[in-house]
Amino acid sequence: MSHQHKQAKHYTLRELGLSSDRLDRHAIQITERLVKAGFQAYLVGGCVRDSLLGMHPKDFDVSTNAEPEEIQALFKNCRLIGRRFRLAHIHFGRHIIEVATFRGPHLKHDSNKSHAHKDGRLLRDNVYGTLEEDAWRRDFTINALYLDAQKLTVIDYVGGIDDHQQRSIKLMGEPATRFKEDPVRLLRAVRFKAKLNFQIEADTEAPMREMAPLLKDIPSARLYDEVLKLFLNKQANQIFSDLRHYGLFEALFPQTELCLQKAKTEQPLGLIQQAMQNTESRLNNGQHITPYFLLATLLWEPVRRLTEKNRSSFSSETQAIHAAAHEVIAHQVSRVAIPRRITTPMREVWALQPRFHKQVGVRCLRFLEHPRFRAAYDFMLLRAQYGEVDQKLADWWTHIQTLESAEQKSMTRPNQFKNKGKPRNKTNKSTPPSS
Repeated sequence: MSHQHKQAKHYTLRELGLSSDRLDRHAIQITERLVKAGFQAYLVGGCVRDSLLGMHPKDFDVSTNAEPEEIQALFKNCRLIGRRFRLAHIHFGRHIIEVATFRGPHLKHDSNKSHAHKDGRLLRDNVYGTLEEDAWRRDFTINALYLDAQKLTVIDYVGGIDDHQQRSIKLMGEPATRFKEDPVRLLRAVRFKAKLNFQIEADTEAPMREMAPLLKDIPSARLYDEVLKLFLNKQANQIFSDLRHYGLFEALFPQTELCLQKAKTEQPLGLIQQAMQNTESRLNNGQHITPYFLLATLLWEPVRRLTEKNRSSFSSETQAIHAAAHEVIAHQVSRVAIPRRITTPMREVWALQPRFHKQVGVRCLRFLEHPRFRAAYDFMLLRAQYGEVDQKLADWWTHIQTLESAEQKSMTRPNQFKNKGKPRNKTNKSTPPSS
């Protein structure tokens, strides 16, 4: 890259306000052993970036000039993974430290170790390089900082410390080219913007909407992992808004985006935003998040519309929902490979919605014992907030769960049943669902 051979800046941990006590001891042990064996080794990337903000990183990555097989020879608890990027995973029980060899420019050597697609995407990349080359190969300047745990310094070739202090997310090199190399960087830019409360630098931001369609060429399995990082997040609502702003949500969930654009009211958008807000609240309270519930929310509007469109072709609403779910999921997994262990409970939550309109008899009581009742109930409450379900119906199901068995039987007798809970259009805010 044209910026290479720039003089590196060295900062002491003290002048950056960092303490070595907050660094992962296993990661430091790995760097110590590599250095003793005659290699260079540094903590790098997100762990340095987040530590500078006073955050507590979950993952600590190591970068070294030792090649994967040399790393494996030093650590008995090491496994080599990957083809596109050959990496070493060093295991400490369930805790894994990822160790990567310095990368060089992918055109550095005339060999078959690096391959680029005609559209600019890197398909395989095992060209090794120097510390400086590795720094310039990374995506954003704030991710290209190297912490020397022995000398207690941070090495910066790319101006990452200045950008960090200016709270700026900046790609190295020509932005359109870097996005073409790996379009997932578009999603990472949005995630870092929300996570760090930074701004995307103007030149980096400029081509993002134009580059959004490149995500269609990314393997759908990889995009599923990225979707989880984006939405199971304490900043889920902002990320959702920014993804739509840059045209990235359409690349991930095209059916949902089309429905949102065609919607005559704000209810479908409001339902998704409320689900995002509930996700944020649960994460902030240390509560568990079920990915299928949030994904069921994201795809509900396409399923609901298709169910309505094809309702007359089926003998029951449940059958119509099953058919719509099958079609919507089939389209979606071609873009984002949602696994069956996630799509199966999604389908169940959708298909159980009509049962809330049946408040009479033994079948109603059995529904309370259904293993997916709680998730379906939470989903129904969410729908009630935005007028798809009558609030009186939602209140009835909330109340019956508080009663003893005899009282529940009394509530479900035919002579007690007065309200069918017909859908209404008026938005009614209620207690947020717990899933």
